[in-house]
Amino acid sequence: MQEPTVIIIVGPTAVGKTAAAIGLAQSLQTKIISADSRQCYRELNIGVAKPSPEELHAVPHYFIDSHSIRQEVNAALFEELALQWTDQIFREQASSPATSSHPFPTAVMVGGTGLYIKAFSEGLDDMPPIDPAIRLQIRQLYEQNGLAGLQEEVRKLDPAWYAAGETLNPRRLMRALEVRLSTGRSILSFQTRGQQSRPFRIRKIGLQLPKEELHRRIHDRVDRMMEQGLLEEVRGLTAYRTHRALQTVGYSELFDHLEGRTSLATAVEEIKKNTRHYAKRQLTWFRKDPSIQWVDAGEPLGKALFK
Repeated sequence: MQEPTVIIIVGPTAVGKTAAAIGLAQSLQTKIISADSRQCYRELNIGVAKPSPEELHAVPHYFIDSHSIRQEVNAALFEELALQWTDQIFREQASSPATSSHPFPTAVMVGGTGLYIKAFSEGLDDMPPIDPAIRLQIRQLYEQNGLAGLQEEVRKLDPAWYAAGETLNPRRLMRALEVRLSTGRSILSFQTRGQQSRPFRIRKIGLQLPKEELHRRIHDRVDRMMEQGLLEEVRGLTAYRTHRALQTVGYSELFDHLEGRTSLATAVEEIKKNTRHYAKRQLTWFRKDPSIQWVDAGEPLGKALFK
């Protein structure tokens, strides 16, 4: 690497991305941009596995606690902000070369939100306009039949997207249905715009573990979250129950418990199961990217980057 470079660390949830990114950023004497669509919210903490105060103190992070859950945050906004932060990091290093251990500016990005990383790396695809009547129809379908109703419709109408999409995310499911019903085409057919050029190099490193070890880490993490007070965190977010940021693993299951639909033990087992499924979908997304260099999560990143 002999030019300004962003090193992006990706992988499934619980694989160890945060610790790896902090270690790498410290060795490069740079800052971290989080690419996580939930850790940006100040109101969410335990359930999104946000870095600890000690970790945030060790290395400055962007896009952690940067927004309120009341604000709209999406991939387009992340792309805009992350490009600004990257430029800021590069300019700071260029103006103070003595603070960096490398002769060229570097930044570290880390996260498991594939769409955000795609937006930063390549830009976003142009989506077609949606008929408001169709949007209302799909919203009513969700209100009447819930997540299962959305899943069944997408499975029938857009099986290609359903095979690899975020099928536990109502917003993604509704978006896929909107495009299909408005255009007669799969949303995948609109995700073909040529990659936008960036004025810096991008290196992507994927962390992986054997499935059994990853599942063990997922189960241990969920147990720790419950011990740390995840149920009380969810209870305190009841006012935001319908916010799309809370239609996600770790929150949906505990809202079901608090509303009397499941026992606490069942909710915890559902969190573990759904987190395993989410990790599988993350891997499906990232393994389609041939630019990612996969390494064992226990391997030093410096070895992978500079060998």
